[in-house]
Amino acid sequence: MGPGPINADPRVLRAMSAQLVGQYDPWMTRAMDETQALYRQVFKTANEQTMLVDGTSRAGIEAALVSLIEPGDRVLVPIFGRFGHLLREIAERAGAEVHVIETDWGQVFPLRAIEEAITRVRPKVLAVVHGDTSTTVAQPLDGLGEICAREGVLFYTDVTASIGGNEFPTDDLGLDAVTAGLQKCLGGPSGSSPVTFSQKAVDVIYGRKSVEAGIRGEGDVAAADPIRSNYFDLAMIFDYWGPKRLNHHTEATTMLYGARECARLLVEEGIDDAVARHELHGRAMLEGVRGLGLDVFGDTSHKMNNVVAVVIPDGIDGDGARSALLDDFGIEIGTSFGPLHGKVWRIGTMGYNARKDAVLTTLSALESVLRRGGVSVTAGGGVGAAYDVYDDVVSPAPAPVVTESLDAGSAR
Repeated sequence: MGPGPINADPRVLRAMSAQLVGQYDPWMTRAMDETQALYRQVFKTANEQTMLVDGTSRAGIEAALVSLIEPGDRVLVPIFGRFGHLLREIAERAGAEVHVIETDWGQVFPLRAIEEAITRVRPKVLAVVHGDTSTTVAQPLDGLGEICAREGVLFYTDVTASIGGNEFPTDDLGLDAVTAGLQKCLGGPSGSSPVTFSQKAVDVIYGRKSVEAGIRGEGDVAAADPIRSNYFDLAMIFDYWGPKRLNHHTEATTMLYGARECARLLVEEGIDDAVARHELHGRAMLEGVRGLGLDVFGDTSHKMNNVVAVVIPDGIDGDGARSALLDDFGIEIGTSFGPLHGKVWRIGTMGYNARKDAVLTTLSALESVLRRGGVSVTAGGGVGAAYDVYDDVVSPAPAPVVTESLDAGSAR
């Protein structure tokens, strides 16, 4: 029940148990096409270049930034938590001239602050985290697409922590590049990064295209200053997933099975229904910790649906309490990083764990651990407050149920 990774949906694990298939087997190419179509629905986009980058969510971030950025390009990064610092570092390693604006952890930027920075810096790329799990808040993105389009700026965001559990319409927001991961609201394991790119971003990336010598064919180009990473070269990855089926790397077959199943389940549930489920159980957890008399960190008006930061009460060892939850109840919650380390617990309600039973069990266990640690809490206050949330909902969003999944080996 931490900020991710979380328990994978059993249906995803079952899909990943299927036998391997080579990446140019006709069944496998169809599975790749299906995966692209499913993630267009997840991202709410018509982008042709929607696919997976083989690697954790950080692989998707690095692929996007290293493929869009040439040395000397200006990049603007608004930082409001740990992962803004990550975007800054990756952009700097790609040779960018990085400019940042910062706000206190737990807060977000008003639109005018980012607009002013864009006007002042004139960046090639605006790189912003959507939901930063280190602080649990989500940066509003409405209006940024119009500003970036007006100023000729590529608009990139990382949605690893938010996609599937928070409203995120890629095309309506005017985004050019979006990267994600499976291990949070998508309900899968870490190891595959869904990504999507607008035609504007694709044109920039293809403008840097350079096919490696061993697979270069007639008409393929060899750029003098290619994208600095071979593995994360999106120009070649686009052709790997596209009709050319460029032999770039060996597909992470098992992860593709899992990623496809994550998207299939989300589409089957309904994207908006999944967001509503995360909102309901996230709200129940929020009110539950408040019902125990605990304080919540950060700007809760901009809190993600799927994670809450709880101020660790005085008089208790925060890491010791987390260990007790894990050892005695089998429940894992998280701490945080940097200025918040040891000051907050982060409790997630995401993916397969965005369920009523998981919320109530966690609140009950947390109350027991706090009492044993000498903290005065309201008896039954956490579970009672969560029940109040559920009782106010006429038709509560259902918990995920195990149904039959696509069998990755059914065509064999």
